[in-house]
Amino acid sequence: MEGDRRICAACGTAVRSYRFRFHPPESSLFERAVALAWCPGCRIYSGAMVHVPRTVVLADALTSLSPVQRERLLRKEAALIDFLNRQTSA
Repeated sequence: MEGDRRICAACGTAVRSYRFRFHPPESSLFERAVALAWCPGCRIYSGAMVHVPRTVVLADALTSLSPVQRERLLRKEAALIDFLNRQTSA
């Protein structure tokens, strides 16, 4: 770790992360979110379910997508990470 930034142990690149909610607000599971962390340099990534309180608003990096495109990306972690990398590199 470098300050509050994580650094990839394999290649020294800054690790990126993204959290998103998987369930709608009316669901009892709304506070369970998916957290992804990845190294854009060596393409290693991990994902986990994490707790995010209802009061926390998460940034939605997928707002520019149609509902169909969004649903497809959320089913494939590798494709989602590729999309997020393109968003932050542009």
